[in-house]
Amino acid sequence: MTSLAAILRGVERGAFPPPDLGLTVVPAPSERGSCVVAFTGHIVIAADIDPAWVAQRVPDGDPFAPTSPRFLAALQEFTGRQVNTIDAMLLAPALTDPAPRDAALAGLTELVDPEHPRVEHALRYRDDVRVYGDPHRGLVVIGHGLAGRLECAIEVPPEARDHGNGRRLARTARALIGSDASVWAQITPGNAASMRTFLAAGFKPVGSEALLVG
Repeated sequence: MTSLAAILRGVERGAFPPPDLGLTVVPAPSERGSCVVAFTGHIVIAADIDPAWVAQRVPDGDPFAPTSPRFLAALQEFTGRQVNTIDAMLLAPALTDPAPRDAALAGLTELVDPEHPRVEHALRYRDDVRVYGDPHRGLVVIGHGLAGRLECAIEVPPEARDHGNGRRLARTARALIGSDASVWAQITPGNAASMRTFLAAGFKPVGSEALLVG
C-alpha cells in the first residue's frame, strides 16, 4: 500500500497521481489528523478508514464527491475530527541562485522564543519549526507538516504591507531550505492577496486539501 508521504514526495518530483478520475485511500499520515487531498483528476483520502466505507458514500459518476460538504461531514463524524480549512496547495523548489538567495536571507534573525504566538501556532501542526523575523518585512515560518512535507507560512504586519514584503518573505522560505528540497504553502483560495504573493514568488498550485484535525 502506498502512503500520503510517498504521493507528496512524488508530486515534489513532478510525478502526480494519474488524472483518471480515480480515488485512492491511504492510511492517515499521523495521529494529528486525516485529510482529503485533490489533484487534477484524482483524489486521495488519507484516513484510517475502510475503502468500502468510502465507496458507499461516493456516487457513481461523481469522482469529486469526497471534496463535498456532505462527504466531509460524514468523514468528520467517522473520525471524530473537524475539517480545519480547505486550502489550495502551492509548491516551489529551493531558491539556489546565489544573488537572489543572499538578498532573500539578508536581515533575517531566527526567533527562538517558544512562547512567541507564531511559534505556538505553528507547533500545533508542524514539527522542527523554525521562525525567522525581519523588522522591515515580518515573519517566515518553516516546519515539517502534513506527511512530513516541508511547509511555510508568512506574516506581514499591517504597516509593512503593499510594498512587496510578502513576496520577499515567500522567496525567503525558498531560500531557507536545502538545495534539493521543495517547500509547500497552504492558502485559502479566497485570500487572493496571499495567492498573488506566493505565485509571484515562484510557487505553483498543485491541488487542494481539506485537513481534519482533533
